[in-house]
Amino acid sequence: MAEQKGLGAHLGGHLRENGMLVALVAIVVLFSVLLQLQPQPVSFLKAQNITNIFLQNGHVIILALGMLLVIVAGHIDLSVGSVAAFTGAVAAWLTVNVGLPFYIVIPLTLVVGGLIGAAQGYWVAFWRIPSFIVTLAGMMVFRGATMWMLGGQNIGPFPKGFQALSNGFIPDLTGIGRPHGLTLIVIAIAIGLQLWLGLRARARDAEFGITPEPSGLFWARNLIIAAATAFVGWQLASFRGLPNVMVVLAVLTALYAFFTENTVTGRRIYALGGNEKAAKLSGIRTDRLVFLCFVNMGVLAALAGMIVTARLNSATPKAGTGFELDAIASVFIGGASMTGGSGKIVGVVIGALIMGVMNMGMSILGIGSDYQMMIKGLVLLVAVIFDVYNKNK
Repeated sequence: MAEQKGLGAHLGGHLRENGMLVALVAIVVLFSVLLQLQPQPVSFLKAQNITNIFLQNGHVIILALGMLLVIVAGHIDLSVGSVAAFTGAVAAWLTVNVGLPFYIVIPLTLVVGGLIGAAQGYWVAFWRIPSFIVTLAGMMVFRGATMWMLGGQNIGPFPKGFQALSNGFIPDLTGIGRPHGLTLIVIAIAIGLQLWLGLRARARDAEFGITPEPSGLFWARNLIIAAATAFVGWQLASFRGLPNVMVVLAVLTALYAFFTENTVTGRRIYALGGNEKAAKLSGIRTDRLVFLCFVNMGVLAALAGMIVTARLNSATPKAGTGFELDAIASVFIGGASMTGGSGKIVGVVIGALIMGVMNMGMSILGIGSDYQMMIKGLVLLVAVIFDVYNKNK
């Protein structure tokens, strides 16, 4: 009976976090069934589709990681799509027109993104101008700057080294061939690391007197995640292996999860979003934290811009349109609070994957872009209503 109460209490306290994971699984199952019912059945979870989900939505996950910190701090950034387009144009100009190699272009473009984030963060953090206004202005300024830099024309194509940032795959150093041996090894390590970190967290909770989640739920959740990871890994290994983008996403997710959960600065950002006045009274330099969040957002927008530019093999004036909406939606669908102070990196990744799976599933089913926009808007509205309901409850 005690175990049941513990299970109910845990599920109630982590309703949003567990609900998003269940929602992702349910959406995958739904599209898998619908596609099998078509006159010409299609396998939704085939290797090529799984690879394309990461290739086509990697930029959304990257932007959402930065947007989470901005939203947790109690702000918003509407300019990320335009900044991604502008920095992509900068990278294209440096690569094609100037002739710089990709290993110089990439860090230079990241610096440009950081400077843009610093410029916007300065007005928000130190002049107290609302972030909505500053980034709305930035959205228009950098959209115009993109058109000016490109002269209304596309720039491309790019060398193979730059294209590999988005379209490349990790080579198989094991020499096995197919299935991709290195991918299988990496997936096995990832599954082992996931279980080890989970057990370590439970042991740490017990050490500090914190009641851990019920053991049955812990093992069920981790085994489901391990099975899903193994399935995705096998599909990727059977195709072309791990995409470079997926490796970048995995590294960024791990770094930001560690930063937000295990560093003083990360915890202070959450304190800032939870109660700025209390954070100031406790000695936290809130203006510096806000500035840092926007600089970080600029760097990630530049990375996302380069990935999209490399995938398209061309910098276009209309690139980045709607990116800010996808990033913000991913953050809120992933469990972040509208008022700041709460949200997890893993939840954001799940939210972005939900958006990506929905985009691909609806496209394969032949659903028009008009209906796709309406459906995604309703999903975002439901997520926000769910957040408000939980708080009122």
